Amino acid sequence: MCIRGSYGGRRSTASCDTGQLIRYLQADLGRAAAFADTEGIEDSALPEAVRALTPVELRYDTRITAHGFLDGEATDYQAVMQAGTAVLVDGHGVPRVRCVGGNPLTPPVELKKSPPAEGQAWPGYDPGRTIAVRQTSAEVTDFVLVDPTTGRQFVRPRGTTGDADRTAP
Repeated sequence: MCIRGSYGGRRSTASCDTGQLIRYLQADLGRAAAFADTEGIEDSALPEAVRALTPVELRYDTRITAHGFLDGEATDYQAVMQAGTAVLVDGHGVPRVRCVGGNPLTPPVELKKSPPAEGQAWPGYDPGRTIAVRQTSAEVTDFVLVDPTTGRQFVRPRGTTGDADRTAP
């Protein structure tokens, strides 16, 4: 299955360094355990799970559940990430890690009403135009990304970091 146009990126350039994220987590076993728990995997599977993710950039302001780490425990909160934010997505097209800081992400919770806004809104932010990514039923093999500087599309195979990018058909 191919996901087309939902995400962006720069051809042959990864927006995230998965190796650096793995080293960061391995240097802090408490954080690594909280990260693995949030993602529903065993601690020992963390390097393989991170390497299976694909670096992309959000093309739309996107609702997610963000996870932090406080006093040795994972925390979670509802958030909106700005278009252009670099994330790692899983094999179903769901954002799993925010590249800056390496925080795990999970799908947002369903809201019954609009929550009160907190923090500083960025120029162009419109709460009515945010999206939430739903997991696909099939495994994604290729992501067709849009380069924000050129507007051209290219293909990034799942789990690669730019070295296998190719021209979109």
